[in-house]
Amino acid sequence: MSYPAMWTDVVDLRDFYESSSGQMAKRLIRIKVRGLWPDVSGQRLLGLGFAIPYLRPFLGEAERVIAIMPASQGVLAWPPEGPNLTALAEETDLPLPDRSIDRILLVHAVESTEQTRSMLREIWRVLTDGGRLIVVVPNRRSIWAGLERTPFGNGRPFTHSQLNRLLRENLFAPLQKTEALIMPPTNSRPLLRLAPTFERTSRLFKTFAGVNIVEASKQIYAASGLRDSRPARGYIVMPQGLPQ
Repeated sequence: MSYPAMWTDVVDLRDFYESSSGQMAKRLIRIKVRGLWPDVSGQRLLGLGFAIPYLRPFLGEAERVIAIMPASQGVLAWPPEGPNLTALAEETDLPLPDRSIDRILLVHAVESTEQTRSMLREIWRVLTDGGRLIVVVPNRRSIWAGLERTPFGNGRPFTHSQLNRLLRENLFAPLQKTEALIMPPTNSRPLLRLAPTFERTSRLFKTFAGVNIVEASKQIYAASGLRDSRPARGYIVMPQGLPQ
């Protein structure tokens, strides 16, 4: 089956994460991401795609947290209680210097872009030597990937092996993998209350989890990952409305 690349509009992403099902997804994916990165003290962290639902735990710990949202998706201001930390830019032309970011969290991006290789090479460029990347993508085998009412049902889903191969082909070394969203999408309050327990105890079903998550490190021996120097373009905007 062919899955076309497709950016989900930023308003639809915001609305999903404000829903009961979206709140559940945010909590469960946050737990897995935080488990991979338990301490980012002194690190510079970038969220690319629509990563802001997962960045809050790092505020106040990381040296700096910023979010870049692709131009084809749109952008929301974040966080609501302080200066705006979001920018709008092309995912293949990030407004950041070479080797300026220690950690990158990539959510709602790999499955959506039509320029996967260029985006990953741009990520390689801005990561410091030894920098780390976490990629969250829809799981090809999951129910979530087949339901368009959630953003995990849009774009191209991946198995763990497909995602690992993609990363290796673009100068990243996969380090750890995990999964999240074992429970199918639902707005039933009784089922939502059971979701964390189901996530912890239903390990036999992890092959069918809604998202696959991989941490990878930058391979520093391949200088071909650097692009030619040129001015980067990015625009800070402050529209209204965002997930907490």
